[in-house]
Amino acid sequence: QVQLVESGGGLVQAGGSLRLSCAASGRAFSMYDMAWFRQARGKERDLLAAITWFGGSIYNVDSVKGRFTMSRDNAKNTVYLQMNSLKPEDTAIYYCAAKRGSDYDSGYWGQGTQVTVSS
Repeated sequence: QVQLVESGGGLVQAGGSLRLSCAASGRAFSMYDMAWFRQARGKERDLLAAITWFGGSIYNVDSVKGRFTMSRDNAKNTVYLQMNSLKPEDTAIYYCAAKRGSDYDSGYWGQGTQVTVSS
């Protein structure tokens, strides 16, 4: 019912910023909880941030707190991840996901966008 497409990734120098977007299609986007994940090479997928349907953040991992900010614009069917003060260890594929009534593993996922941070 929901299709997600991430964009905004790329190559950035350490200390720089990127803004990732996740465009959603389908019905009832505003009623889905949304999240950003990332998966670095050789690592497991990690939850970064999550936001409720009404726009309240419910989770941010400590490693990105204060640097990454998640938001959503229900009118545009889009969620964002503003990433500041990027570090080389932030290099990963970034995914957005949506869920309603289940965990994210059983929800909807985008194809991912690569973020590479050079030192």
